[in-house]
Amino acid sequence: MVQTAPYGQWDSILTAERVSAAATAISGLRSTPAGLLWLERRPQDQGRVVLVSEQQDLLIPPYSARSRVNEYGGGAYWCHGEQIYIVNDADQGIYRLSGQQPIPQPLYQAANSRFADGCVHPVSHYLVCVQEQLLEKGATQQQLVAITPTGDLTPLVYGARFYAAPRFSPSGQTLVWLQWSPPAMPWDSCELWGATVTADGTLGLPYRIAGGATEAVQQPQWQGETLYYVSDRSGWWNLYRYREGVHEPVWQAPYDAGMPPWVFGQSTYALVNAETAVLTYSDRGLWRLALVSLKDGSWQTLACPYTEIHALIPETAEQIAFIGSSPQAPPQVIRFHLQHQQWLPLPSQEPSLPKEWLSQPEVVEFPSSEGAIAYGFFYPPCNPEYAAPAGTLPPLIVKSHGGPTAASGTGLDLRTQFWTSRGFAVLDVNYGGSTGYGRAYRDRLRGQWGVVDVADCVAGAQFLVAQGRVDGQRLAIRGSSAGGFTTLCALTFTNVFRVGASYYGVADLIAIAQDTHAFEAHYFDSLIAPYPERADLYRQRSPLYHTDRLTCPVIFFQGLKDTVVPPAQAEQMVAALQDKGIPVEYYTFATEGHGFRHASTIEAALTAELAFYQRFLL
Repeated sequence: MVQTAPYGQWDSILTAERVSAAATAISGLRSTPAGLLWLERRPQDQGRVVLVSEQQDLLIPPYSARSRVNEYGGGAYWCHGEQIYIVNDADQGIYRLSGQQPIPQPLYQAANSRFADGCVHPVSHYLVCVQEQLLEKGATQQQLVAITPTGDLTPLVYGARFYAAPRFSPSGQTLVWLQWSPPAMPWDSCELWGATVTADGTLGLPYRIAGGATEAVQQPQWQGETLYYVSDRSGWWNLYRYREGVHEPVWQAPYDAGMPPWVFGQSTYALVNAETAVLTYSDRGLWRLALVSLKDGSWQTLACPYTEIHALIPETAEQIAFIGSSPQAPPQVIRFHLQHQQWLPLPSQEPSLPKEWLSQPEVVEFPSSEGAIAYGFFYPPCNPEYAAPAGTLPPLIVKSHGGPTAASGTGLDLRTQFWTSRGFAVLDVNYGGSTGYGRAYRDRLRGQWGVVDVADCVAGAQFLVAQGRVDGQRLAIRGSSAGGFTTLCALTFTNVFRVGASYYGVADLIAIAQDTHAFEAHYFDSLIAPYPERADLYRQRSPLYHTDRLTCPVIFFQGLKDTVVPPAQAEQMVAALQDKGIPVEYYTFATEGHGFRHASTIEAALTAELAFYQRFLL
């Protein structure tokens, strides 16, 4: 029997414990002669990242496959035949793993060094990877290094500030890689370079293949001796190839078939055979799968049941694999056979909620500042056991994603369903600056962080209020990292929201510009302005310096090991609000860094946030 209760006060079968239990993150899909491998980050195992095959776990405790290069990592393992190389989280050393030896064997470790994103020479079997050396006062230095099977290291490529994606041609005669230098981020300007590999393993004179000041290149891959890559030179991340000194467009469309490389090892296309590629592209935030002819560039969109797609890899000449999810299905490994048009989840996972409990996202487009159109996904309340009193509207939680050059998708996320099953509506905003809508949309945020993102979140909430979908007197906003900054700005500089939740969000732009990690040390030059030349603008945009304008309750969550957004950011904001007598709550987690990984943390944060909203929003 359906019960009647106010929105936001419905009982739900989706507890915080069930959310944390289903929060396993899948990444790093690879194809090997023995089958597929991937990584699973498991909150129930203190966030340990486990290497998994189709049959079993391959990485025993306490080993955890996680690189910390650029802090965000990725590219934590790579394969060559039966050999697997992993970066172990605890010491950031490289270990070798084989089926005959279940305990990883150390290959190379160095004090104050981290490694990522390797490949193995197809003939000589030495590996090449990114080495990041930690210097004084948080500075770092990167280079590409060669490491022999006996553990001898030789610097190979150096001079640029950052490196990624070293990849040998199948013959081993050419090495290509990506490089960029501040103040550019790799999605602003990134170059593809190459060099001939000599008989003794050294490199010939490097040469630039693609990329430049206004072009971001990513994902170099080889098909035979032909090099493919993704570039946004047209204003969209499209697919190109380079052979015999000539660049050719392969797939050209007004869609993004790429994503910002916050982590190493991303793949949005798979070269299946000499004639065919499969790629994924974003259509208003929904990821589609396309079959592309490498002969003439013709393509067709497949009737794919998944709307978030990552880690495309070829498995055979007729089959690919990827990590896919949909509004009804959590992320899982999927096989797709091109000829038979069959989708095979592996392993098969059922949603943690019956379908009648799942709120289905609606794509929304709405007008924002200066005539721009912004985008998002709207999730209405959904609980088969409850209905709200007639004539009432639900409270709205606006979600501001991190990045800020990232994007929200529509794969099943039980953290969103946690709210909708209790009678909250959720708007997941892909504000200006988000990926998936072309370079011009990403560039809306240049110099305008804390302005455009805030305006789009406000406009989205007001759009739903005007449509009569949500209660305009009960609006909340939440976000993590960069999304936490947007949240704090929206609460400080507008009067639209009644409460907010900041997860390790930026409050003081001056402090973060002076004391952030190397990868993002110059990111704010493009998001705001060069520092310290425009310190006035940093102060103007920082919520911490304008707490006199903030009048609503705020809840803060912070990992005490966070090196990206240090705890002082939250602590100063909390102290300022306490001095004003504004209701504020502050939760710290001693073992967490930037992004919460432990099940106990996820549970505690959700429980506290819900209680906070029920106290101050409903």
